Amino acid sequence: MRVLGVDPAVAGAIGYGVIQLDGSCATCMRFGALKLPRQVTFAFRLREIHHLIAELVERFEPDAVAVEAVFTSLNMRTALKLAEMRGVVLLAAAQAQIPAHSYSPREVKASVAGFGAASKQQIQQMVRSLLSLDAIPEPADASDALAVALCHAQAARSRERLAAATRPSPLPVMGARRARPA
Repeated sequence: MRVLGVDPAVAGAIGYGVIQLDGSCATCMRFGALKLPRQVTFAFRLREIHHLIAELVERFEPDAVAVEAVFTSLNMRTALKLAEMRGVVLLAAAQAQIPAHSYSPREVKASVAGFGAASKQQIQQMVRSLLSLDAIPEPADASDALAVALCHAQAARSRERLAAATRPSPLPVMGARRARPA
């Protein structure tokens, strides 16, 4: 499974990270952050984010896109702009017919660090460890995006295990006779 993780931001850089899963082993294929000058218009920012995500989707052909959800304690204006940015990411995934999934910051932290209120430094250390990287991924926005991708990978594996465990076993056909020993 290959996952593109995205950490959208209104003012800062937009983090992205692509991971590949082979069984329980996760490897980092690419990560980074799109940092645009503050003076660019919001429309330009949206267009550049869409272009970046579409390019990453085309190049890496992920099986899923995972995006961090809007943090609800933001002020209304910031929350709306962040929702618009997420919409552009979701649009790029939909155009490529790739399923997109959203995870709250608390879900991501709990999944990666085992604690929903983990610090940025703890998340960065866990991302480095889980992906067997030589150094902490920088900038922090890229590390956050990799954490979102790892969160989705863990959630997908859990869903697969649950589906396998709850699959009904084949039942014997009613009225069928067993062969009797001679």
